[in-house]
Amino acid sequence: MIVVRTIAELRAALAPRRNGTIGFVPTMGALHEGHATLLRAARAADDAVVMSIFVNPTQFNEQADLAAYPRTEAADLALAEAEGMDVVFAPDIAEMYPAGFATTVSVTGPIAETLEGAERGRGHFDGVATVVTKLLLAALPDRAYFGAKDAQQVAVIRRFVADLGLPVEIVVCPTSRDADGLARSSRNTRLSAEERTRALAIPRALEAVKDAAAEGVAHTGALRARAVAKLEAAGIRSEYLAFVDPETFAPAAVVEGPVLVAIAARVGTTRLIDNIVIGGA
Repeated sequence: MIVVRTIAELRAALAPRRNGTIGFVPTMGALHEGHATLLRAARAADDAVVMSIFVNPTQFNEQADLAAYPRTEAADLALAEAEGMDVVFAPDIAEMYPAGFATTVSVTGPIAETLEGAERGRGHFDGVATVVTKLLLAALPDRAYFGAKDAQQVAVIRRFVADLGLPVEIVVCPTSRDADGLARSSRNTRLSAEERTRALAIPRALEAVKDAAAEGVAHTGALRARAVAKLEAAGIRSEYLAFVDPETFAPAAVVEGPVLVAIAARVGTTRLIDNIVIGGA
């Protein structure tokens, strides 16, 4: 496994591997089993796999959240090597945002301005779109792998990849969950034992919606009530509990096709997100 720190080094490391397919897994480090599932998917599908580790400052709307984000590079590199990565790209801030940097990739409309975009501010998805564009152009992979837990981020990425004509296939892997159902996240380590138990109400709320939809409940107002009951029983109030079109993020009043049910909530001081798609074939 090769570890590189600059875009020039990354391109040099990947040049001899371009006779086959290249898979790319962008991360912000603090790797866990959820990341490992993405690495395995890429390893199984592509001839060479590159992973990036970069805590992107421009997508954080709270400086305290950025400061608190765990930096565990040694452990991350050990996991990457164990999962058979060929190249790890771990740049510093100056490499990604050199002096004079003045460009922003920005997606407009409900896809980027609602839910996470509304809660975290316009700059959040601008930061995501800009850094992912830079990473894709640096690595020029055939495929890039993302988790379904970040459904809105994936939708934003798919939008700008299509709009800009970037030659990469976006592969979305199912949300990775612990045995009790909680979606895996680097933030989970911040939960106390009591908060960890309460947080299980989030996936249970989504399951309650899924079960009700399977029983024929179609109006999202009634489905919302099922989810709210689960959350309130655990003393959790959501920042949002949304029923939207998975591609456009337009609100859905009735389940007539695929509907993304997305939750963001704080358990203690820890902000968690999760989602599920209902109404699909």
